Amino acid sequence: MPFFRRPDYQSDATQFIDQLKAAKPTLEQEQRQGRALLWDRPVDAEFQAQAQAARVAQKPYVYQTESGLK
Repeated sequence: MPFFRRPDYQSDATQFIDQLKAAKPTLEQEQRQGRALLWDRPVDAEFQAQAQAARVAQKPYVYQTESGLK
């Protein structure tokens, strides 16, 4: 057993999350539904290929608008 072990220690954040889950058991399911609504969408391969083909190469010095000094 390590000398500095803190038995059964839980941070304040972990305690808060555990209390929140205990108070609202459907929280994780609601989070998954929200993620599916906004983020988990099928990727359109054709659109992605068109977007990649339409990219314009960035110039090496993006803030320089003219060549040379005046």
